[in-house]
Amino acid sequence: MTTPTPGTVRTRFAPSPTGLLHIGGVRTALFCWLYARRHGGAFVLRVEDTDRERSTDEAVRVILEGMAWLGLNPDEGPFYQTRRYDRYREVIGDWLASGKAYHCYCSKEELDTMRAEQQARGDKPRYDGRCRHGKPKVEGVSPVVRFKNPGEGEVVVNDAVHGRVVFQNKELDDLIIQRSDGNPTYNFCVVVDDYDMAITHVIRGDDHLNNTPRQLNMLRAMVGEGGAVPVYAHLPMILGPDGAKLSKRHGAVSVLEYEREGFLPEALLNYLARLGWSHGDQEFFTLEEMVELFDIEDVNTSASAINPDKLAWLNQQHMLVADETRLADMLRVQLTAMGITPALEGPNLVAIVACQKERSKTLREMAMASRFFFEAPQVYEEKAAKKHLAPEGQAALLAVAAALELLADWSPLAIHEALNGLAAAQGVGLGKLAQPVRVAVSGGGVSPPIDATLAILGRSETLARLTRAATNA
Repeated sequence: MTTPTPGTVRTRFAPSPTGLLHIGGVRTALFCWLYARRHGGAFVLRVEDTDRERSTDEAVRVILEGMAWLGLNPDEGPFYQTRRYDRYREVIGDWLASGKAYHCYCSKEELDTMRAEQQARGDKPRYDGRCRHGKPKVEGVSPVVRFKNPGEGEVVVNDAVHGRVVFQNKELDDLIIQRSDGNPTYNFCVVVDDYDMAITHVIRGDDHLNNTPRQLNMLRAMVGEGGAVPVYAHLPMILGPDGAKLSKRHGAVSVLEYEREGFLPEALLNYLARLGWSHGDQEFFTLEEMVELFDIEDVNTSASAINPDKLAWLNQQHMLVADETRLADMLRVQLTAMGITPALEGPNLVAIVACQKERSKTLREMAMASRFFFEAPQVYEEKAAKKHLAPEGQAALLAVAAALELLADWSPLAIHEALNGLAAAQGVGLGKLAQPVRVAVSGGGVSPPIDATLAILGRSETLARLTRAATNA
């Protein structure tokens, strides 16, 4: 772990690998990353894996691969809490020695009785501190360790999103910081990590807001009187389109699923940035623009609902300006997932991207619409075939095949001129020729411009498909 430069902004993304990294976590990571980048600071990745029963290697893999795919590369980390147990035990030992923490020998039965009595009186169930001032050691009982929370006063959280939030210390019980099996607890480990890593801004979901007063009290126990503590910013929830809590049916799936679905990482980040943050009426942002413009204090306080249609639109906008060679590489991955292995001597993927990107909202959609470039249609769409492959259409196909076979230059321009010349000679509109050709080569009535389509297919494949449709349809 590097020694931070004083005054440097330091944020952290600290996912728990007990589930897959989904878009709620990604937005948190993005806002942490953007804030650090804008202020020339450091972005730390920390994996909070102390819940050994629920943490999985698969979830860790998805976190790391997802962050890499998105380009949200940390300046430090990943750090793993399970590799820092010696440090946590060191702090617990210091706190026990200094009186900031104490052993609690209360049994489960004793605690259950205490809570039942509190509920019967109408009190809020909470640990009453009965071991706070010492209790004889109970043989055969492994104690927990509790933090001695201040009993009076208040904890003020000057939240960068929600404003001033006040908690009363008397409402906070003495938190367990080490279980009876010797393992430290989540809220305690977070505090030690934030202190050791010199985190200046804790940006996280507002489901953590109720943890903040306890964590602040423990942080102050570490930094001492007058010591600096982080600025907190709690982000509102992301809801499903129906306003309900985000679930798998809404998009609470692994972020890598968006890669499989053919979204660009920059489009997903652009979309997530706009869920709760805005800069005027601007919708399309490059990553560089987001770094320049983002400020945590501009985040809305209300929850935002996801809109799949807007994400798809933004993805298309980013595809329109993306490097076509890069998109071609991504298209190859999508085609391979469909069981198609593009050959080097086959249709040019960059050319396919160029003529399909305005027609596709995702790379998967582009791949599906481009299958016909690699596999000749075995059947034709019934409605299109009935309209365009009737005897009149078949005659047009034979005429087109004869005209194209004479071409010395197999380019979109040459193909276009040949089709236009044939249409003029027959006294018909170009569509009378183009639509039968389109159905013959693609299997349906929709494709990119016919001249570009035939140029990509190549001479021999085009003529073979035209002849087949003209004679066997």
